Amino acid sequence: MSTEISLDLGEVTLRGTVTGAGPTVLLLHAGGERREVWAPVAAMLARHGFRSVAFDLRGHGGSSGRATTLRALAGDVAGMIASQPAPAVLVGASVGGLAAVAALADPAVAALASGLVLVDVVPDLEPGRARSWLDFHGLGGRYPRLVDDVLGSGPALLATAGAVDLPILVVHAGQGSPLRDADVDRLRAAGRRVAVVRVPSAGHLVARDAPEHLADLVSGWLCGIGHGAVSTPGGGGQDLR
Repeated sequence: MSTEISLDLGEVTLRGTVTGAGPTVLLLHAGGERREVWAPVAAMLARHGFRSVAFDLRGHGGSSGRATTLRALAGDVAGMIASQPAPAVLVGASVGGLAAVAALADPAVAALASGLVLVDVVPDLEPGRARSWLDFHGLGGRYPRLVDDVLGSGPALLATAGAVDLPILVVHAGQGSPLRDADVDRLRAAGRRVAVVRVPSAGHLVARDAPEHLADLVSGWLCGIGHGAVSTPGGGGQDLR
């Protein structure tokens, strides 16, 4: 069962959906997407005993405002976390993941989180390669100011991810991903508690391409870090390391 919610942050109003009961998982979609992309994942997480909350990012779906800076998105994520029972695990795809990392730079926000899942994204993608990927997929011109801001924030985001005392899981898509192994390895070198898992059958939008696999991986990882009392599900194709 799902419930629609609204979060008034003053400058913007964010629309969201709550699904299930149990420990909270905050789901943050990729740029150009909307919260409905998480619906199959949320339903499966509910079966594993988790409560998921998926908001439309500002300027997306039913939420107001414009997505022009990473700082603004991070402020929204901070508001989302503060509005939910603590602690929460943050699951962010693409720019949603980067907004989560930026929000965790605030110790008060980090204190409300218990884990971070980055879905086919790491903090410091090589800017030229990232722009080429976005242009190839017709996304570079949709949010030009946000893209410039995000790609200029890589070193600061990597420093935050390395300093935050949280377990981090990177879900690396196997088809057409903008990530390279070297990108993931930099994060693993910077962070103390970073694990990596691959989804060979999925493209960059893993929640859309392989929702059941993604939900199983996240649920199993959450069990492993002691977040929630659920049985560890199966999940073929893992190479957790």
